[in-house]
This record gives sequence, C-alpha cells and structure tokens, in this order.
Amino acid sequence: MLKALFIASVITASGPQYGPSDEMFDELKNAPSEEEASSTATDIWAAWLESGSAAADLVMQRAVEAQNLGDLELAHELLDRVIAIQPTYAEAYTRRAALFLVDENFPEALRDLNEAIRLEPRHFGAWTGLGRILETLGAKDEALEAYREALKIYPTLQVARAAESRLVREQNGQGL
Repeated sequence: MLKALFIASVITASGPQYGPSDEMFDELKNAPSEEEASSTATDIWAAWLESGSAAADLVMQRAVEAQNLGDLELAHELLDRVIAIQPTYAEAYTRRAALFLVDENFPEALRDLNEAIRLEPRHFGAWTGLGRILETLGAKDEALEAYREALKIYPTLQVARAAESRLVREQNGQGL
C-alpha cells in the first residue's frame, strides 16, 4: 500500500506542467532589455494557450481564430465552452473579458478578469485589463494599483508604464 502511494506521488509530482514556468516569469522580470522582455512575454502568452486539456485547447484555438476573423459572437460562445470544459483556465477568462470590453459590459469583464487573476496572479494582461476598466470607471487609485501589479510582473510593459505615468501625473495635479 505504501509503495503504491509513493509511486502515485512520484507520478503526480513529475507529471506535465501546463502554462508558463516560474523561470519564464523570472526572465520577464529581469530581462536586460525591452526586446528580450517582449520575446519572453510572447513565450508566456503562447504557454497560456495550453490549458492541460486537449479538448479545451482545441476549442480555445477555434475561439482565437473566430476572434481574429472578427466573429466575436462565435468567439464568445467558444470561450464559454472552454470555461465549461476547463473552469480553472485563466486565459479563457482573460480572453472572454476582452470580448465583454468590446461591448462595454464592464461588470462581466471585471468578473472574468478577477477570476483570471485569482487563477493566475501573474497574468499581466489581466492586471492591465483590470486597470483599463477601473480607469474608465473613474477608480483611478485602484487602476494605478492594477497597473503597478502588472509592472511587478512585466516591468517594461509599455501600456502599463504609460498608464502609471499618466495617473501619477493626474494625482500630482499635472493632468495630461
């Protein structure tokens, strides 16, 4: 019995890992140049497309294709299916939030981004999206916090840097 438990624990511990590795995030945070950080970020985005479920990955691929072709209704339906198949898949929530943003459905976008961040706290895209929504809704202090969370993960992320700079200037009464 103990031997079987040991073997099961070894198999579980050495099983496949999905998504970006801790090393990838270390590289992103410590990249010596913006170009190297961008390259690592691209690798992280690619790794986020791996959910751990072949079925979810296939439906996600179709959702991304539909979105790229402008068929946002189909993309939304497919992302709903991905989430039903793999409810712990942060990237599906992040991508669905982007679709809600197109429709200016901020409550649903906020819900999905919060879920994505809960599932993957290092999702700099979700943090940036959260910052954009909060800024749009007038919650500037909270938006600044969200952008800063993104920058802790991806220090050279230009959209977050520009937003942080803009919001700090506004706080200091310097406006645009």
